[in-house]
Amino acid sequence: MNRSQVALQGARDSLPLIVGILPFGLIYGALASAAGLSLGQAVGMSLLVYAGSAQFIAISLLSSGSGAAVILFTTLIVNLRHVLYSAALQPYVGSLAQRWRLLLAFGLTDETFAVVQRRYLSRGMAGQAQWYHAGVALALYLAWVGSSLVGVLFGQRVQNLAGWGLDFAMLATFIGIVVPALRNQPQIAAALVAGAVALLAQALPYQLGLLAAALAGIAVGVALERRVGRLAVSH
Repeated sequence: MNRSQVALQGARDSLPLIVGILPFGLIYGALASAAGLSLGQAVGMSLLVYAGSAQFIAISLLSSGSGAAVILFTTLIVNLRHVLYSAALQPYVGSLAQRWRLLLAFGLTDETFAVVQRRYLSRGMAGQAQWYHAGVALALYLAWVGSSLVGVLFGQRVQNLAGWGLDFAMLATFIGIVVPALRNQPQIAAALVAGAVALLAQALPYQLGLLAAALAGIAVGVALERRVGRLAVSH
């Protein structure tokens, strides 16, 4: 396949996750409009920030009158998980030219990582993998920006769009991302611990509960992976 066909394949493989992104973007656009952001500001945030959870938190903090420092710190904490995604993808994309790495880094989201990681694990960089990655990232980016735009326009005409329960689609999407990736006991244990800590720490300010959950899950996963490795060596 040529590079355009490879990119198109990546876009097609993104369709199941786009189904979850669209309602999420609609809700974001409606909330941004309700918070007083203009069309340009709301859509501009999606264009330039492109981080759903961080954008929701920023809207919430803006509505409560929080300062810029608090908003920046909170969104930084929430997005620290992308460091882990980058570390996982580095063995594959690390050899690409800098312009490629910059573009792919901007498009790195939970959904993008879920799709491209499966491809990299199965085929590595074979078959012009960077173009597959770019196709995934572009399809998801356009879906997010487009649904944000519709959300702003639609939210101005429909009352309480955020209360329609559309966020369930995103929850289902994240379940679909996580569950297939749990292939051994350390991974399952890490997910269960992270989920439990997230529930217990949800009252912490500035979304610190998410950071605590991520760190707890990583610690448990690494500890169990090392234990399994030692047992394998001993046998």
